[in-house]
Amino acid sequence: MAKDTFFQKKATINARGTLIDLNTPRVMGIINLTPDSFFSDSRKPVVEDAVAQAGRMLADGATFLDLGAYSSRPGAEDISVQEEIDRLLTAVEAIVATYPEAVLSIDTFRSPVAEAAIKAGAHIINDIAGGQLDEAMFDTVARLQVPYILMHMKGTPQTMTKLAQYEDVFGEVFDYFVQRYEQLRQMGVHDVILDPGFGFAKTAEHSYTLMSRLQDFDMLQLPILAGISRKRMIYGLLGGTAQDALNGTSVLNTIALTKGANILRVHDVKEAVEAVKIWHQITNIGNHTGNRIP
Repeated sequence: MAKDTFFQKKATINARGTLIDLNTPRVMGIINLTPDSFFSDSRKPVVEDAVAQAGRMLADGATFLDLGAYSSRPGAEDISVQEEIDRLLTAVEAIVATYPEAVLSIDTFRSPVAEAAIKAGAHIINDIAGGQLDEAMFDTVARLQVPYILMHMKGTPQTMTKLAQYEDVFGEVFDYFVQRYEQLRQMGVHDVILDPGFGFAKTAEHSYTLMSRLQDFDMLQLPILAGISRKRMIYGLLGGTAQDALNGTSVLNTIALTKGANILRVHDVKEAVEAVKIWHQITNIGNHTGNRIP
């Protein structure tokens, strides 16, 4: 019997009045408005380059574009709130003007940045810190009534590498989601997406453990985002650098789909969309023959 007989996940989110169905997995394209993000090809600090990248990703099939103006790679430089806003808003405004149909996610853990971007036309807040680095974040999300991506991380981008210690990594991440989601639910936040935070305060072994049990997060009945694109957990195992990790990313994205991921957050949209199409075709055949893939 398929696992979703028992756990009916929330399957839609409301982005400024548009209902987006996540029963078919969606792809989120990464656009970094930073000069120092870990994958150099994702760096688009010039507004015109960010807009062009947005166009390419939308043409390749991205449902969401995730814009970040603060690098969260391990040991990244800490920048001011104002600098983050300055980097972000011109790009948000330009993309909204050029591609008004685009659904924009804002990768920030700071509530003033999140609010400014939403008011500029963005739709979703993607918080790597799950509200832990800004106590006003949950209030802001509840007031703005926007979808919220709740990620697990310990510490900050500057300190997280030293905090990758767990007795039971899955159990601790699961409990974190239970506690943080309950707070959000009580505050009236309706659309929450869970992100286990692969590589954030986690060793490669921790990240692969979470991937191996990704389907168990379905017990929380919320959509799951998998963000493993070109990360060290891939090229550390296979060799090379982030530049060499596209094939490994595609393999791991496909595994994530089989384990119930609803959103793939990626640098390479075309390849992720192809993985979703192939997965969807196989799943549909399984449904029609009565042999659904578990």
